[in-house]
Amino acid sequence: MPIPSVTRRSPKAPYAARRLLVLFLGLLLVAVESVGAAESAVRQTGCQEPVPSLYERVSPAVVSITATSVDPYDPQGRVQRLAGSGVIVDGSGMILTNSHVVFGNQVIAVTLDDGTSLPARVVGADPLFDLALIRVTPPYSGRSLPTVKLGTSERLVPGDEVYAIGNPFGLEQTLTRGIVSAVNRILPSASWFVREPLIQTDAAINHGSSGGPLIDRCGEVVGITTAILADAQGIGFAIPVNLVKEVMPDLIKNGRVIRPWLGIQGQLVSPELKNLLRLPLSDGLLVEVVEPGSPASRLDIRGGNLDVIIGGSPFLLGGDIITEIDGEPVGNPETLTRALKALKVAATIRLTLLRDQETRHVDVVIVERPVLKSDVSAEQTLAPLSRGSGPLGVRTRGTARLVF
Repeated sequence: MPIPSVTRRSPKAPYAARRLLVLFLGLLLVAVESVGAAESAVRQTGCQEPVPSLYERVSPAVVSITATSVDPYDPQGRVQRLAGSGVIVDGSGMILTNSHVVFGNQVIAVTLDDGTSLPARVVGADPLFDLALIRVTPPYSGRSLPTVKLGTSERLVPGDEVYAIGNPFGLEQTLTRGIVSAVNRILPSASWFVREPLIQTDAAINHGSSGGPLIDRCGEVVGITTAILADAQGIGFAIPVNLVKEVMPDLIKNGRVIRPWLGIQGQLVSPELKNLLRLPLSDGLLVEVVEPGSPASRLDIRGGNLDVIIGGSPFLLGGDIITEIDGEPVGNPETLTRALKALKVAATIRLTLLRDQETRHVDVVIVERPVLKSDVSAEQTLAPLSRGSGPLGVRTRGTARLVF
């Protein structure tokens, strides 16, 4: 009887299989990393269109804007003229620009890329976000005006290449090139409802360029230029296009952005403040200023009367402390943020106030925030930004004030 043959596996076979598996996984990892690197490169470099071609494609949608204001109470400077830029976002004649270019002005004229001058009217404006929509009637029968696509600002990171197109000092269109220097720059003086995360760029922005587009490498609008930092080198700011797209429906529908208003300025009582003063301060919002004519002013809510400086930061002490809004404690940023987000125009809320260690409750009817004089000042619109409490978004001392 023949002896069956027996095939024995080599003891090296499992080791070889493991090596093949490790090699396969290694190649797969390299492939994944290569794909990720390629995606990153695409995001950073965007499209490969030459810059002159990019400019030639986008610039027809950029317009020059001149506005004339009349002040009957100033005989010396009764008539003033402003120059700015804008970008056509709808072929029917809708143009996006800055509020400080057109808000409150008597006559507005738009000059198209081909030199055609057209009268314009304001569709809606928001001085706080410095955004406005104006409309012209296309001069060409049956033809739409050239437009540019609104992109996204969500993925912008420092180092991304950007371009600004505008009409500096009333000159014809100019292209400037730079990078995103920073994102989410918050104005130190901005109120809670208008904390605007600006894009910082070193692309040159000059007077007359305000309202023009900041575009990415693909020619899509990622921001609307709005400001420069006076006496600085290459520090300009643009409104992120994602914020623009949020505001535009309100400007079209209502002609403005509707915001709730109590008329209170203040800041949270911090542990550091209590430790420094050695006073029995309760957790909550310390009321520093009550704005005249506001709902808060009609309810005898008290602001501060003692101006002190602690660690280089000013405080107005002696005012009421708001400890609760509609029964919810507001002693930390998270709870206060939730309470403020819930405020609605025409709603009635209950404030719990602490004054001289006595608690009282007041009911407040929320009204729409009016346009205040400070909203249209040069400091608020940043045209140009004045020197004040330091660089935008950098508060080296103290805590941010809340205005609502």
